[in-house]
Amino acid sequence: MIDRQTVDRIFAAADIVDVVSDFVTLKKKGVNYQACCPFHNEKTPSFVVSPSKGLYKCFGCGKGGNAISFVMEHEGLSYVEALKWVAKKYGIEVKEKEQSPEEKQRNDDRESMMVVTSWANQYFVDQLKTPEGENVGVGYFRERGFTDATIAKFQLGYCPSKGDAMTQTALAEGYQEPFLVGTGLTIKREAANGGGYYDRFCGRVMFPVHSLSGRVIAFGGRTLRTDKKVAKYLNSPESEIYHKSNTLYGIYFAKKAITQFNRCILVEGYTDVLQMHQSGVENVVASSGTSLTTEQIKLIKRFTKNVTVIYDGDAAGIKASMRGIDMILREGLTVRCILLPDGEDPDSFARSHNATELQAYIEEHEEDFISFKTRILLGDAANDPIKRAEVITSVVESIATIPEAITRSVFIRECARKLEIDEDILIREVAKKRVTMVDGQAGREVAENARRKEQFLQRHQGDPSSAPGFSPDAPVTEPAAPIDLAPKLSYAEQGLNRELDRLERELVGYLLKYGGENFDFEMSPTEIVSLSVAETIIGDLEMDRIEMHNPLCRQIYEEYVREFREHGAPAANHFINHPSPEVASLAVDLLTEEETYAPSRMWQRYEIRVSTERERLGEAIPKAITIYKSKVVSSIIASLQKELLGISTMEEAQEIMQRLGSLNDLRKDIYEKYLRTV
Repeated sequence: MIDRQTVDRIFAAADIVDVVSDFVTLKKKGVNYQACCPFHNEKTPSFVVSPSKGLYKCFGCGKGGNAISFVMEHEGLSYVEALKWVAKKYGIEVKEKEQSPEEKQRNDDRESMMVVTSWANQYFVDQLKTPEGENVGVGYFRERGFTDATIAKFQLGYCPSKGDAMTQTALAEGYQEPFLVGTGLTIKREAANGGGYYDRFCGRVMFPVHSLSGRVIAFGGRTLRTDKKVAKYLNSPESEIYHKSNTLYGIYFAKKAITQFNRCILVEGYTDVLQMHQSGVENVVASSGTSLTTEQIKLIKRFTKNVTVIYDGDAAGIKASMRGIDMILREGLTVRCILLPDGEDPDSFARSHNATELQAYIEEHEEDFISFKTRILLGDAANDPIKRAEVITSVVESIATIPEAITRSVFIRECARKLEIDEDILIREVAKKRVTMVDGQAGREVAENARRKEQFLQRHQGDPSSAPGFSPDAPVTEPAAPIDLAPKLSYAEQGLNRELDRLERELVGYLLKYGGENFDFEMSPTEIVSLSVAETIIGDLEMDRIEMHNPLCRQIYEEYVREFREHGAPAANHFINHPSPEVASLAVDLLTEEETYAPSRMWQRYEIRVSTERERLGEAIPKAITIYKSKVVSSIIASLQKELLGISTMEEAQEIMQRLGSLNDLRKDIYEKYLRTV
């Protein structure tokens, strides 16, 4: 863990223009710098770097942040890794917490293993220049159609066929046996078998596996022997530096393209990745011949939420690997599938098609998982009702894994349409599957609530007023208890989520931009008072005990309140350079959002003056607070109306109706206040 003092020094030293210029060619434009965005394809520059504010922002794709978050996004690094990268650039010594002797030894061993794999990688590359390597290794790569540029880019190599040639060379150059054995490069023979060493990959062409930051952590080796008893591919064993389930082949070379195209193409093997890169499709990675893992999916999720899986024409192989679709869906990603023609795999298909043809085929043939799954599985079902039911069950299981309720709802409707089955039946079946996915009684209650909610959304299309028994004019028989606007219910289950997000962003944006300033508020035509932006927003929300529901908005708001109480209104840089990349990114977004009523060129041409956002604060802030409070009340009303669906006794129903009546009165009062203040 890096100490706070060192982190502060790194942020203080990091010059946003200097850092970004290491990756992007910037051109000065006024007080700022501009370029084409490195995160998405564009011809007209919309990527802006502001040296005065210490931030970058793309007005095309929306990405923005500080120097540290730029390195994280561009290089695919973690927060700590990005801090170390910037620290190294500026010669800052990174002080981390004191390690125990065991931790220090483990880190030293890991680094020694990294050094060994780096040396071995260069050794294998150099072997391609030897007579054996050129004849066998280069000959194989040429046969597969790989160019010199591809061989160099992916650092392909060859391990000599002499049993211990690599190991003996390594030992002679001072590399230690424990690390050669620990990385799996060397196999040590038992003394009973004569002792000595054996190169794990002898006589194989080599495919190095790179970490996210580009360091070689493992190898894959392909034999050129025809002996069926010899495994065609051999991979490095698990080690301190290599965990197969956490690694994707090609991720280091693909991460930039994945971000730019906002999509990751998933294939199976090394040569699939190489050939597609060579054909111009670079946002592609491979699971390296292993079953897809949750860790690999989470690695993809760091760069995009969209995955396209390419399957070859082997029907048996497709069915065996379909479980990967459910795993991708379970992590909240969208998945589309492509089936190649019979007898083709990504390697062979990319070899016989140029970049334009390959890209066109992907765009024309990718389909959502429901279409893909039903088409493949129904092919065997024919008119057999039992098999057809099995296909429907399989699709339902996939839909049930999706964590987002709205997304599930969309796919339920699509499934009902394509498979010609009643939508309500699918809703119930998805709910049953979700019950079995959660352990314990609490989980079953959550799933049951989810079933009711999904059924409600499907039947009433999100309109609570169409729910059975709902009456907004229900009489209140006794005075209701005081209303507490603190949200005790999950906003994620309410239909006003997006609007609340927008309003919370607006209020937090006012704090970041103008929190330390005052605005003139017209109490009456003859009375104008000066109010503090921060005190007005904070005081009004605290009076009604309102807590923001958006986690990032809430985090910024609560930290702003603490700083404001202790030291006065914090500067925007406090949040732009925040240790949390997510907080910093949102702060940049809010500070760089264009004004809704910015003057148009036509108005400027005719010298028509339009008031600025700062000049409109006296109108905008009271309006924003009032509308936000109204939406909070509306969200609670909507949740209570849904709760009525599960009520079984008249007493419970009456209690909720009383609360609804009070909330409707409160909403009416807020609305009338809004009309008075605007």
